[in-house]
Amino acid sequence: MSQNIYDNQGFFDAYAQLLRSVHGLDGAPEWSALKAMLPPLEGRRVVDLGCGYGWFCRAARELGADSVLGIDLSSKMLAQARATTQDEAIEYQQGDLDGLMLAPKSVDLAYSSLALHYLADLRPLFATLYRALKPGGRLVFSTEHPVFTCSPNQGWLVDEAGKRSWAVNSYQAEGERRSDWMAKGVIKYHRTLGTMVNALLQAGFELRQLNEWGPSVQQVAANPALAEEAERPMLLLIAAQKPVG
Repeated sequence: MSQNIYDNQGFFDAYAQLLRSVHGLDGAPEWSALKAMLPPLEGRRVVDLGCGYGWFCRAARELGADSVLGIDLSSKMLAQARATTQDEAIEYQQGDLDGLMLAPKSVDLAYSSLALHYLADLRPLFATLYRALKPGGRLVFSTEHPVFTCSPNQGWLVDEAGKRSWAVNSYQAEGERRSDWMAKGVIKYHRTLGTMVNALLQAGFELRQLNEWGPSVQQVAANPALAEEAERPMLLLIAAQKPVG
């Protein structure tokens, strides 16, 4: 079972202060790139894996989705999602992505934002999603980039001149990494980029797009704090598709 850190009150309260928590998708600088990976959603059935506050569930409906199922392990997150959603076509369900069950060929889009790095093994989830997607259905997700997950606790090095560089720590050593991020002992899992992509291919998916996301010049100008994200990729965005035939 995955660690349910979001139901830790201290973590939950700190997470609520992040820009992406306060402003939703508009507060997530990678959203425009992730949105561009989405297929047309008119009349489609969508599942949001690790739905959090339900921001994407509501956005999917605005983009024309027929129905959306949001799944999250955290009861606190789901309570917030339900409190801010007035749409009978959106359903929220508590569940662990480790052991997820979905009906075969029941979904047109499986979406996930910053949740998959909490799973020890992505292969069972990818197999489940491949079965659940209709032919031609798409999986679109963001996750922490392997260059980031291999260096927990903000792995910056500072030289004598004060210049910072990112410390890559045992990149090839996959597995559990613990960090102190808004709470002590947050468990995430590091895997190489090759392992992640090969797991998708082995499940049967076709890779459609891979984006080692970094901020644009315009985004850095508007928010100088994003400048360090241009020093190393923090986020990985992937779109994969179930073959039509």
